[in-house]
Amino acid sequence: MSFWDIQTILQCMKMVTCIVMMALTAFPAMAQKTSKAPAGTKPMKMTNEKMKVEVWSDVVCPFCYLGKRRYETALKKFAEANNVELVWKSFQLYPGLQQHVKENSYQHIARMKHISYEQSAQMHEQVVNMAAGDGLYYRFDKTVVANSHDAHRLVQMAKANHKGNEAEEQLFSAYLVEGKDISDKETLATIGAKIGLDKAAVKKMLDGNEYAAAVQTDQDEANRLGINGVPFFVFNRRYAVSGAQPVDTFLKTMEHAYKEWKGQ
Repeated sequence: MSFWDIQTILQCMKMVTCIVMMALTAFPAMAQKTSKAPAGTKPMKMTNEKMKVEVWSDVVCPFCYLGKRRYETALKKFAEANNVELVWKSFQLYPGLQQHVKENSYQHIARMKHISYEQSAQMHEQVVNMAAGDGLYYRFDKTVVANSHDAHRLVQMAKANHKGNEAEEQLFSAYLVEGKDISDKETLATIGAKIGLDKAAVKKMLDGNEYAAAVQTDQDEANRLGINGVPFFVFNRRYAVSGAQPVDTFLKTMEHAYKEWKGQ
């Protein structure tokens, strides 16, 4: 499912079959202890004794921000939250999108889908209402449709400085709530400084090609694992939750994965 297929995503999210502990479906090799897992997918304990949760995400994806918030809510209810490490992975839904489109989301979808502005706004309304229920107030009328590649490079730089989650939060808010252009280098440098990175260092990084390889590595890994839509959460490389599922789904998956991880 792509970011823009809003009606399809909403329909899927309402179906029980999309509330996923995907071990026996999308990730069979990860699910079976007796099966040989694909290269790089073997479950293991972290050296710092924390279970890893990886999430492939795009900062322009409204369901990714919603999924982040619901995961965080589940984590607050999880008794072993201090023993869980969240790792953000880059995933571009539209890597070929040109820079500086100068459209908001309503305009962009209307043009791409050959529908009216009003129809586009109506398509987004359910997403707006859904996000509001979790305390997120999207402004698709203010969004600046942009290529997210440089934003992902900033996330990778932030991860290298143990600030990946902070970067994701600021970028989601900048794009979906505040209406900022997340392809603009000055905007990204300001966000970097806000989370504690050196602004000059962020600007220097953005002027070059640093962390582009890390972005591509995450994307390539997603391709190998068969991930073609986001958000996609992977718990200890054995169980996955696809989409912005209910809090209880995240919590139950986390509990199940953690129990197995502790027993390894």
